[in-house]
Amino acid sequence: MTKRVTLKIGKTSRQFEVIEKPYPHILVSSKKELHGWWKGKRECTGERMLVNPYNGCSVGCIFCYARALPAAYFRLFNDTGIVTVFEDFDKTIGDQLDSLRVASGGYLSPVCDPFQAVESEYRLSEKIVEEFVKRNIPIEFITKCVVPRSVIDLMRTQTHSFGQFSLSTPNEDVRSQLMKRGASVKQIFSSMTECAVAGLPVVLRIDPVVPFLTDSRTDLTQLVDKGIDSGARHIIASAMDVPAKIAKEVFAKFKLLGVGFGYDLVRIYSEQIDGYLHASIEYRKGIFDMLRNLCEARGITFALCMEYELVGGMPVGLNREFMSSVNCEGTDVPVYVNRAGRFEPAAECAGACLGCMEASCGIDDLAMGKGGGKTDFTLRDYRRWSRNLEGRDG
Repeated sequence: MTKRVTLKIGKTSRQFEVIEKPYPHILVSSKKELHGWWKGKRECTGERMLVNPYNGCSVGCIFCYARALPAAYFRLFNDTGIVTVFEDFDKTIGDQLDSLRVASGGYLSPVCDPFQAVESEYRLSEKIVEEFVKRNIPIEFITKCVVPRSVIDLMRTQTHSFGQFSLSTPNEDVRSQLMKRGASVKQIFSSMTECAVAGLPVVLRIDPVVPFLTDSRTDLTQLVDKGIDSGARHIIASAMDVPAKIAKEVFAKFKLLGVGFGYDLVRIYSEQIDGYLHASIEYRKGIFDMLRNLCEARGITFALCMEYELVGGMPVGLNREFMSSVNCEGTDVPVYVNRAGRFEPAAECAGACLGCMEASCGIDDLAMGKGGGKTDFTLRDYRRWSRNLEGRDG
């Protein structure tokens, strides 16, 4: 018998067939649009076009914050574990890219792993990489899985494309407790090496650091050293934060890992910033100071991902204190412009838009260092910039 689920999207209820292999999922047609970083506090220095071909994730991290996201497909994932696959989304992305003359690098993906189980069936992430690369637009990935060789071969042809690998521990037994699937520690380091040998810049994300479980100096040192041996030249770190709406569920899962552990975790998560529980600022700064010192001693750069402290009741980014690179991702990716049928870098800039004062790319909105403007952009903004560029060139 065919299994079906009913999902309410807006005011309309729809039924979808659940396809069981390679992982339970539904197929959905979508015209979702490329967009930049979300509205609100921002630490991401470079501008990016965010791409999510899958909502929900088979990797199964017990700290997965996607389970708290409000959109209908994420609610489906939280309630049932079913992943949503946006059928033929690569074609939608290609059409949107063809409507632009200004593009920032693609970001695959900000929420769910691009190389999770359903990728083996639909290859949407690979096809999206191809859409970017054939237009010479940079794209990056973040993954806890093995990157297909076909993706590496595509990305190596684009100058500013790069890869990020997320790993919390060098201990496979611990990693397998933190997530049901995803690549093993050995497989992650091997995939990193394969990317580095192919010429792709490689980033190791120690993301997240879990208090009392993955935060020993011995483990973090081993992780940094093995990451460097596997080709990483930049480290990004974050401490685990927990959406307040699913905190009880998350802490209960951690409590099962050891007697007393759950209690200690609840105790240290004493700060709430914009709906997320954070470990105490003293704890986090101690971890980040340790990691930055480890990276400096080994001659590589370091940054944080979305880490804040409250100053006068307002969140202030910690990268101002701990980041040693120009861009938080460690790779400088300029804005690209299509002037003769092919996208090329708009200017010789580092692409660090958040602190930019000059807009040498020609897009005044991206000189965000001047302050006072928005820091979240949509496809409509990219099209407006494209029209403005056509006006100047014409």
